[in-house]
Amino acid sequence: MARTPQSQQWPPYPHIPIYTGTSNNSGTARSYRSISPIVPSPEILVENQSIQYMAATSTQRTNMPPNHSPVSPATQFTNLSPIWSIPEPLLVPPPEVAQQPPSRPTLHFFHSSQHRVPLETPIIRKSENAEKSPPHPGRKSRLGLGIQDMSSPQSPASIPSSDAAVDKRSSNIAQRIEEGLWRYSLSGNVIKRWLLEILCWLLSALSMATIIGFLIYYRNKKIPNWPGSLTLNAFIAVLSKVSGAALILPVSEALGQLKWSWFQGHSKTMWDFEIFDNASRGPWGSFLLLIRTKVKALAALGAIITLFSLALDPFFQQVVDFPDRWTLQGHSSISRAIRYNPKTELVNRAGGLVNQVDQNIFYVARQFFYGNGTQPVPFGNGTRPEIPVSCPTGNCTWPPYQSLSVCSKCADVSNLLTFTCLNTTVDWTANLNGGDYKEKKTYPNGTMCGYFFNIPGSPNPPMMMSGYLTEAVKSAGGAAPKGEALLTRLLPLATNPEKLPLFNGSIHFNNVRNPIIDFIVVSTLNGYEGVLRNDTPVAHECVLSWCVKTFKSTYYQAKYEEEVLEIFENNTVGDFPWVSTPVITPTFNATDVWYSENITIKAPLTVNGSDMTDFGLINTTLWNVAQGFDDLFPSLYTTTNTSTSPVLRYRTNLSGASYLMSLDFNPWYGSNNITRHLERMATALTNVVRSAPNGPEVIGDAFFTETYVSVRWAWLSLPLGLLLLSLVFLIATMKKTAKEVVWKTSAIATLMYGLPDDMQKKITAEAQNRTPRAKAKELKVKLHGNGWRVSSPFPSPRATKSRQYQPPPGWF
Repeated sequence: MARTPQSQQWPPYPHIPIYTGTSNNSGTARSYRSISPIVPSPEILVENQSIQYMAATSTQRTNMPPNHSPVSPATQFTNLSPIWSIPEPLLVPPPEVAQQPPSRPTLHFFHSSQHRVPLETPIIRKSENAEKSPPHPGRKSRLGLGIQDMSSPQSPASIPSSDAAVDKRSSNIAQRIEEGLWRYSLSGNVIKRWLLEILCWLLSALSMATIIGFLIYYRNKKIPNWPGSLTLNAFIAVLSKVSGAALILPVSEALGQLKWSWFQGHSKTMWDFEIFDNASRGPWGSFLLLIRTKVKALAALGAIITLFSLALDPFFQQVVDFPDRWTLQGHSSISRAIRYNPKTELVNRAGGLVNQVDQNIFYVARQFFYGNGTQPVPFGNGTRPEIPVSCPTGNCTWPPYQSLSVCSKCADVSNLLTFTCLNTTVDWTANLNGGDYKEKKTYPNGTMCGYFFNIPGSPNPPMMMSGYLTEAVKSAGGAAPKGEALLTRLLPLATNPEKLPLFNGSIHFNNVRNPIIDFIVVSTLNGYEGVLRNDTPVAHECVLSWCVKTFKSTYYQAKYEEEVLEIFENNTVGDFPWVSTPVITPTFNATDVWYSENITIKAPLTVNGSDMTDFGLINTTLWNVAQGFDDLFPSLYTTTNTSTSPVLRYRTNLSGASYLMSLDFNPWYGSNNITRHLERMATALTNVVRSAPNGPEVIGDAFFTETYVSVRWAWLSLPLGLLLLSLVFLIATMKKTAKEVVWKTSAIATLMYGLPDDMQKKITAEAQNRTPRAKAKELKVKLHGNGWRVSSPFPSPRATKSRQYQPPPGWF
């Protein structure tokens, strides 16, 4: 059919009319009027229960007289008249209206403090104000979305009081803010159009700056004790939530604006509209957008920011840590020895006073003589310290300090052993009696083969250290069978009890001035069978002496640790210190033995700001200590065959029958680490010396655990990086869309500029076997001006049966 050319103000879809009517009881003509979907109407006036619609165009025609016959719908579409008057009897609608209601409700605009569209079909009449107030297309709109404000201050709307009360109640703060933002979005100033997004970005930056400021202030400090049980971790969590939420808003709005820019210039699939819209709302849409754009568009940067923003909270949680640190709380103490002078015990024997062995030293040393020595006592997660320690907090340290100690050394003397078979004095078998030299002179002679200790130039005859009898011998103590073997021999280099030097007193340690004991230990490696095979034994010279050690001690969670930093010994050359004097009385003959000098060790180090460098002990104390070693040195470890357990013959200085002992563990056996065993003995004896009562103490520090704030700055890389990228993305979007209408993520704009009805019908008709979403993947559109242009062809929709008397649907 032919159509009349449209004027400049004619709507783009004139074939879609708006049905208008009145709700009063008077007989008033019913009219139809076309309206453009993008041009707003002038204000609406409600008066005497009548509603005045917004005009669709700036030109109007006078209504037909009431007695004029109604125009048919076909004539209306043909003539394209802006107004068609239909006479209508009072209270009786036209037959076509009464028989068939409109398929779509008419959209009514109420221009008041709120813009509302009631979905109803009232009967209206034209207001006189509409005739007197022509529209003003050039007036700047305050409604947003490109809708022109056609209201005129000369013709305000007359609204009933009931509607005014409703508008007053519904005009809340949120609406006022929204209207203000819309007015800013229509501004020509780019900053004002993006003011909300800029403020949100600044809020995010301020939140992050606040977090960083608090971390800088509390770094390496005690955890703050804030009122109300508020913790630093909770404070950071709240600010991180605020920062993340404020950061994602400008990114989302910028993605929404790029959604409209995507369809300008070239046609894109309508499916892209949903992908962009989903990207502005969540990570899944952002992931799809990255795939769609192949990370080549500006919108891909916003999608990346949205995806990485999911990790903001975990990264903020990892920034701060709360380790426990030790702080100084008080003092601790640990014992040390400068001089060792325990109380001397004297025993009256035959009218004379005799010194007794040092029971404290002997008790500990004896466990190393006949066994594996003292063992640490488990305590807590460590061992109990063997010296007095005072640590009130469980973590104590002491500065380096010096103490009188016992040191040990060992040297190999296997080169002094010679294997041979000799017929000489047998002084090592198990059944020999002990006693003085007069009794020893009665020891029998016999033939034996083994390793003899022979120092060239020594006046003493060779002494067998490891070997066996080749024939049986008899003695006052009993017979020694053929094949009896000497497995281990401990030989002091000073006779017992006369303390006469053997082999010039020492072989390798003549520089040690104050030895407690200097001895040689020789032992086979393979037991009785090794002796019969003439296997070479192991031979050591070992010495225990007085010295000064520098310690560094720590005590942590019931675990005591000690480190020896330095050892100082008195290596001054002097005469042999032991002196022996025969004592003859009417009742017995004896030898008076004593140590001829006091022990003084001048250590070169000054510790704890003190000049107490003279360490040592008096001569009687050393005699009491050395007397305890006569219990073992000399001693012999022998056996008669492989089926007989070896026995230890000790206390050989005592007259009478032999002292024999079976050992569960022989620490002097060649297969054991004799050097390590002697070091452990020296440490245990040092602890006895340091544990003497009334000894001086070393004052140290005691620490207590407190929680501190530790900052791991590397975890801020993602939040700060996203903050910077979001700023770049926002600025780039503002620049790219500076000359475009700013709609962002507005749902109203989507409703306003939807596809025309005919295109919607075509899509619906084509999508009977498929979903409209599937069809949207094929349809290409682009944004042209204020509407959509479809570039993909569609077949004509199925013909629908026209309804003659149905009013045309409304169009917005």
